[in-house]
Amino acid sequence: MFQRTRTSGSVSLTMKRYDGRTKPEPRASKGGSQPSAATTGADCHCLIRAKDGNKKISTVVHAKDVNKFHMAYANVLKGNMDSLKKHSNKKGPGDKEAVKKPKATQ
Repeated sequence: MFQRTRTSGSVSLTMKRYDGRTKPEPRASKGGSQPSAATTGADCHCLIRAKDGNKKISTVVHAKDVNKFHMAYANVLKGNMDSLKKHSNKKGPGDKEAVKKPKATQ
């Protein structure tokens, strides 16, 4: 995915908490409700989605493996950062900083 976007394009990555459910739970009645096991954090996972134009991939990472995933993802980013363009800070003659007038004091 990163190789295809090396010359142009971008990859967006999203992460969110995932409790393993694929269907939404119905709302509880107006009375007091018990918190579900998903909201208490009994067995948390992390859903990670990557998107490049119309190509999408996703994976689920267990909570204890998130740091390991971040380290692997950081290595992938470091390996693909060499195609970035340098930002030039050239100031032209019509630059606002050069023509700035001092403020009047009272």
